[in-house]
Amino acid sequence: MDFLPDLVSMLQTALAFVIALSIIVTVHEYGHYIVGRLCGIKAEAFSIGFGPKLISRVDKHGTVWKISLFPLGGYVKFLGDANATSAGVDEETMARLNAEERRHSMHGAPLWARAATVAAGPVFNFILSILVFAGAMAWEGKPAVPPQVADLVALPGGSGDLRPGDRLLAIEGVALPDYDRLREVPTPEKPFLSYRVLRDGTDMVVDGPQAGAAARRAGVAAIGRRCRRDPRGRRDHRDRRAADLAL
Repeated sequence: MDFLPDLVSMLQTALAFVIALSIIVTVHEYGHYIVGRLCGIKAEAFSIGFGPKLISRVDKHGTVWKISLFPLGGYVKFLGDANATSAGVDEETMARLNAEERRHSMHGAPLWARAATVAAGPVFNFILSILVFAGAMAWEGKPAVPPQVADLVALPGGSGDLRPGDRLLAIEGVALPDYDRLREVPTPEKPFLSYRVLRDGTDMVVDGPQAGAAARRAGVAAIGRRCRRDPRGRRDHRDRRAADLAL
């Protein structure tokens, strides 16, 4: 029975593929449908999947909405289409339509209406992609690099009260959510600056050396990576890096 985990994994992958494909195709075909309807083109059928229909209903516009047996695609069939792929003209249907009715068919509508209807499917997929990526980025959170003291180089005037492992929250009132903000730290003419640090879970203010430019020269050493979930439910990936403070 060692094959069962692999079989379950394959089934999960196949199910995820079918669901993703169904969503993509449904959005694509709905783009064709809604823009076509707005352009005055009548949709006879909207199907999710192919083959024999499982369930269906007719809306007030006369469109048959259905879910079919094989969930590997879908289609919209407009008035005048020879088949579900809109690959040809149903000459028999078109022949019995009057001028007004032909205007509401896919092949009798003006060029601009047909062009808009055809282009709507890919456009809706682009919009879906943008929304998916935007949602993923919002869920994952913004990567941040909190500065952290790694080593303190011996300085003539000393390093104040800083200790290796201190996480730098602010220097001289300048908040440090990431390492790049060190560039904004002022360098007043005094031997020590005011450092707000997080040490062993305690938020405190200590004295430290003139470190703005020096820390940038010293560079950053990556010491690990962690992933945590903030109270709003979003995961926040953070590279824990440390600044060697030197003059």
